[in-house]
Amino acid sequence: MLSGLDPSGGAGIQADIQAITSLGGHPLPVLTCLTVQDTNNVYNAKAIDPGFIRQQLECLANDIPIHAIKTGAMGNGAIVSILMDFLESRPGIPMIVDPVIKAAGGGDLADDELVEAMKSNLFAKAEMITPNGIELIQLGGCESEGLAADRLLMAGCKSVLVTGGHGTGTHIINTLYCHDQAPMHWEVDRVGDNEYHGTGCTLAAAIATGLASGLSARAAISQAQNYVHRTLLQALTVGQGQRIPDRGIPWER
Repeated sequence: MLSGLDPSGGAGIQADIQAITSLGGHPLPVLTCLTVQDTNNVYNAKAIDPGFIRQQLECLANDIPIHAIKTGAMGNGAIVSILMDFLESRPGIPMIVDPVIKAAGGGDLADDELVEAMKSNLFAKAEMITPNGIELIQLGGCESEGLAADRLLMAGCKSVLVTGGHGTGTHIINTLYCHDQAPMHWEVDRVGDNEYHGTGCTLAAAIATGLASGLSARAAISQAQNYVHRTLLQALTVGQGQRIPDRGIPWER
């Protein structure tokens, strides 16, 4: 996976590592950016040198089979270009894109150049992108969920899973949009009244792990949602802001 470092341990690459490991996968963490962050917000971010990331990806691929890729915060557009070059010679690896733009507290994790790089390049290589409702509106350019998802599908990705954790009500509705198919909905009980730090990272990483283990996209989504729900039932209070999922829970496979 390619993700940023959240020093609070709630989101980013640590969330990916914990979720993938808990579900029986072996993570290959490639760090894209450093952040100044706590459980409330992101205050600063600095991208890793793209050339160094290129070396890491090539080194790993020459040694270890890669069965899926998950991306989170990408740092900048140059890192997206590095990943695109890497994928050109390795077609067929399913990629789950969590299009991280802003932290829950409002701090920016992607500038306009990076957002455009994701829309024009990264999405076209994705098996699935997993925006929340706020990210969907920004990326799709309209308030209609269905129309915004269709626009993202037109960018070339195979499917769009719109997550509903930022909404209200007793249930979270996650909706999968695919080409030439009716949308598929999952209804998940909402845990508590507040948002949690790192649920999007956890869900996307769990889906990627399911795909890597041979599950279908829908089975991977179902497993990932069940896993995230269990992590929230035992969420941890580590700071003064949002609680974080307990991704160290035992998982029966």
